[in-house]
Amino acid sequence: MILFPAIDLKDGQCVRLKLGDMTQATVYNPDPAAQARSFEDEGFEWLHVVDLNGAFAGTSVNGDAVDGILKATKNPVQLGGGIRTLDHIENWLERGLSRVILGTIAVRDPALVIEACRKFPGRVAVGIDAKGGKVAVEGWAEASELGVIELARKFEGAGVAAIIYTDIDRDGILAGINWASTLELAEAVSIPVIASGGLASLDDVRRMLEPDARKLEGAISGRALYDGRIDPTEALALIRAARSKEAAL
Repeated sequence: MILFPAIDLKDGQCVRLKLGDMTQATVYNPDPAAQARSFEDEGFEWLHVVDLNGAFAGTSVNGDAVDGILKATKNPVQLGGGIRTLDHIENWLERGLSRVILGTIAVRDPALVIEACRKFPGRVAVGIDAKGGKVAVEGWAEASELGVIELARKFEGAGVAAIIYTDIDRDGILAGINWASTLELAEAVSIPVIASGGLASLDDVRRMLEPDARKLEGAISGRALYDGRIDPTEALALIRAARSKEAAL
C-alpha cells in the first residue's frame, strides 16, 4: 500500500483545485521542486504529479516545472495531464518519469493506450476521472457517456500498470474517499487501482489498510497534506506497521 503525495501544477506553481475548477485554485508552494524534496524528506516513496494546464490544453504546459521536480527527488514520479501521443509518452519516460498517466486519450483512443503498454511495459497508467459515475475528459471540463467500469475493462490484459480513479465530486473538498465506488472498481478488474479524490484524514489512511482494500495499490493525498490534516509521520507509520503485519502472516 502506497500513499502518493500530489503535486498539481498550474502556471508553474503547486496548487490544489476545488472540485476540479481551475478558477478555484489555492497556491501552496510556488516552487514545485522544493515541494518534491520536502515530500521525499518526509519519507514518501512515490510522487503523483498532474499538469493541470496540460490537461485542458491537450499538451504539456508545465514541462519546466516537471523537469525541476525530476531533478529534485530520487523518488519515482508519475505524471498525468495533456499526454496524448506515443511520442509524447516516450519523451517523458526518457526525461526520467517512472510512469505516465493517460486520461482523455484512454477514452478517445483506447488502442493507443494498449500500444503504449506494449512499447513501455509497466510504465503506463490510466487515469479515470468520474462525475456521477460517468467518465470526464479534457481536464474534467467535458463529460462522456462512458461508465467507469466499462472503460476500465477495455484495458484488461493490456499491461496497464495501474488505474488512478478520481471521484471529481469529492476532489479537493476533504469529504473522504468514495470507498464504495473505488472498491467496486477494484473488484471489477484485475488492474491495480489507486484511489484519488477527497482523502481527508488519518481515518481514510486507516480505511485503506482494511482487508477489503488490500487489492488497492494505494491512495493519493493532496489538500489534506498541505493543510496539515494528515501528519506524514503518523500516516507513513500506519502503512509501515500494516506492511510488517502482512509480511509476518
